Amino acid sequence: MPASPTAFHLNGLTIQPGERVLTRLVISKLPSGTVIDVPVHVLRSTVPGPTLLLMGGMHGDEVNGIETIRRLVRRELLTPLRGSIIAIPILNIYGFLNFSRDVPDGKDVNRSFPGFPRGSLAGRVAHRFMREIMPLIDYGIDFHTGGAARANYPQVRALLGVDPEIDAMAAAFGAPFTLHAGLRGGSLREAAHELGKRMIVYETGESLRLDEPGIEEAVAGTLRVLYHLGMGPEAPAPARPSIACRRHTWLRARFAGVFRAHVENGQFIKKGQIYGSVGDPYGQQSVRLESPVSGYVIGLNHMPVVNQGDALLHIAVPE
Repeated sequence: MPASPTAFHLNGLTIQPGERVLTRLVISKLPSGTVIDVPVHVLRSTVPGPTLLLMGGMHGDEVNGIETIRRLVRRELLTPLRGSIIAIPILNIYGFLNFSRDVPDGKDVNRSFPGFPRGSLAGRVAHRFMREIMPLIDYGIDFHTGGAARANYPQVRALLGVDPEIDAMAAAFGAPFTLHAGLRGGSLREAAHELGKRMIVYETGESLRLDEPGIEEAVAGTLRVLYHLGMGPEAPAPARPSIACRRHTWLRARFAGVFRAHVENGQFIKKGQIYGSVGDPYGQQSVRLESPVSGYVIGLNHMPVVNQGDALLHIAVPE
């Protein structure tokens, strides 16, 4: 595993082994003149070792990752036995202030990497991260949450079967589900992959709502990754083995109307099973929905009013 350099140079600071520093990356200003900066925790051991990034709040309304890192910091669980930890509870401060996924220009930071110093606001946030943080890290966990009214069951997403270290890291996390997920253009994970950095994504819950079981899964999984990397003490094993799935698909609404789910997140359903219904709001007709595949429900739309094409159910097919 790569070893941390003698000193970190970050945001104009020199951070030595054994130091714990909270620094703030200034990104820009609001139209009012208020400075927007990103708090970054740096926690270093005196013993050389790898550097792990913990990233939350890439999308400002995804509060579960933010709360996960907040708890890890607050409970003083991020004291590396070797190497270093860089913890960023909120990258997209703009979205956090506005209860929004995106930055004020409407762009997605996680589709803007590697960014550009004179580009859009999202591109500038991505570029500052790539310049200041990315050169320092070896591994990363990027914490995310489902969209508005769409809840994800706790799951790790990673590019499986390509890099044994990524496979081992995902297995060490021990989320209820481990999904093979290709790289998306402009994402942090793609940018990390191109630079030889190993990164996984953890998803749980829905935006603007705390998912307590999913947050505790995230805390426990992070501690297991730290132990796997030799950076933390032994952590409790997961309650049950992770279910690996190389295939997963969204079932979408064929009709507009009122959607009623007949299944729950995490549940196994069989091909042909009725998983819900869509009816018109006037009580004149209703269509039962059958699953075309057998698999586990890992994402569920809680929005009752749906349009044609809306995602209703995310199904993972076990290996």
